[in-house]
Amino acid sequence: MKEKAVARAYAQALVDLGEEKGFDIVSELTIMTEAINGSNDLENLLFLEVFTIEEKKSVLRALLKKMSLSPLAVSFFSFLCQEKRLGLFPLIFKEVIVIDDDRKGFMKGDVLGREAKIDSKEIKKLAEFVGQFLGKKVQLQYEPSDEVTAGYRVSVGDLLWDATVDHQLEEFKKTVLSKEM
Repeated sequence: MKEKAVARAYAQALVDLGEEKGFDIVSELTIMTEAINGSNDLENLLFLEVFTIEEKKSVLRALLKKMSLSPLAVSFFSFLCQEKRLGLFPLIFKEVIVIDDDRKGFMKGDVLGREAKIDSKEIKKLAEFVGQFLGKKVQLQYEPSDEVTAGYRVSVGDLLWDATVDHQLEEFKKTVLSKEM
């Protein structure tokens, strides 16, 4: 949980600075993410602790120069490397995307349920319901989960709607146990 909070703070600062300086930091981080995901060797070099900071910096400098990224992006990656926090980059990137989506007026979320898949009409109804509540356009993705006995658990940002049988039973149990006889 601590790493997510740190990643969120870095992401917010990065997005704010990018906006202030006029850089499309989301596109630049996407380019870097695609480069990392496209090369196992690069991923290993950046994220494994078997390489020295100097080795990482050297490769990172050459790569960033070749990509022609903004000075902000270059400084950001140099900072992460120097502070031995390159491992946080995937979380930071995810948070940057969430912040950017929020600024554009839509949010992404997940629906957990027991079934292998559900009708797209149900997903659409859930997205409309959550969207009306949040006042934003919501895009939901369904994932089957063994943790859910029946019903759905919807999470969008920090919001969680738990309409599962398991949750209802837990609430009922709390209600019964809290009453004095």
